[in-house]
Amino acid sequence: MRLDRTMGLLLAAATFASPAAAVDKAKAAKEAAPAPAGTVATVDGEAVTDEDMARAGGSRYQTFKSQEYAAKREFMESAIGQKLLENEAKRRGLTVEELKKQEVESKVEPVTDVQAKEFYDMNKARFGNLTEPQALDQIHTGLSQQRLQRKLGEYVGELRAKAAVKVLLDPYRIDVAAGDDPSKGGPANAPVTVVEFSDFQCPYCARVTPTLKRVEETYGDKVRIVFKDFPLQQIHPNAAKAAEAGSCAADQGKFWELHDKMFENQAKLAVTDLKQFAKDAGLDPGAFDQCLDSGKHAAEWGEDLKDGERYGVTGTPAFFVNGRLLGGAASFEKLAEVIDDELTRKGLPVPAKAAPPAPAPPPSPVTK
Repeated sequence: MRLDRTMGLLLAAATFASPAAAVDKAKAAKEAAPAPAGTVATVDGEAVTDEDMARAGGSRYQTFKSQEYAAKREFMESAIGQKLLENEAKRRGLTVEELKKQEVESKVEPVTDVQAKEFYDMNKARFGNLTEPQALDQIHTGLSQQRLQRKLGEYVGELRAKAAVKVLLDPYRIDVAAGDDPSKGGPANAPVTVVEFSDFQCPYCARVTPTLKRVEETYGDKVRIVFKDFPLQQIHPNAAKAAEAGSCAADQGKFWELHDKMFENQAKLAVTDLKQFAKDAGLDPGAFDQCLDSGKHAAEWGEDLKDGERYGVTGTPAFFVNGRLLGGAASFEKLAEVIDDELTRKGLPVPAKAAPPAPAPPPSPVTK
């Protein structure tokens, strides 16, 4: 009788203990399971992934990842250059330093005293309290280093053109939705899509308009250019209404005509000016005026602005080349470098580049 009672108690204890034991066992199994790809941490066996970090970090995460890739790309290019030099030096039975002396240092033109003096006369304020001889000494050293680096870059470029270099580093991409925003150039399925976030009152945005026209002329239907609004209202009070005007022009299929008019006349973007530009661009003035006055498209630029902030845009212009962020007034050469890389990754030919009509260093971007 006592034995039966003891067995019953043991069975009851096992019955009540088994759910807890099962939970512990399941938890242990879950924690022991291999983590999915992209996992950076686990919480009670549940994965915390890159996507979770992106949601938590928002635009700061996007900016960080873009900067991280840019830094990796810079380091990779330096490593490629060093490898090319080492291979060429080995082929010729030289050290790398001997190769540089023969092919780079010996071919760099020395900085003359006249050139140094001319630079000093044009930039005296930059040298503060330095005496003229001290400044000239710095100028000689600085200009000589610039010429040396330029010549080294040219030589490495020559070696690279003859070598089989394949870039495997994956760029960081942001999933930028083109939506139904105005576009030109290639079709929706073009190999490369350039999304521009811009402000009609931003002078730096106006300066990249010829750059984008050159992209269009160079790449044809291989590149689709998409325009999104990012009006910086704190410093550009007319930018938001100009963005609405662009949407009203798009209703009539004349966005790019008005786009060009507004960028050509940034000092005159009051409502009366916008209506006159629309008329000059061949739009139906009655329909355009009614659209602009009604605020029909007032919410659209706000959505673009939110999207841009989420993608890490902090100023204008900003470009996304197949999701790869390029901030600031990027030069044609910089855009072409990324576009060419995207075409190469897809196994497509890269078109030859025409000489630029009037090259100029890009200005700094306008920030919020």
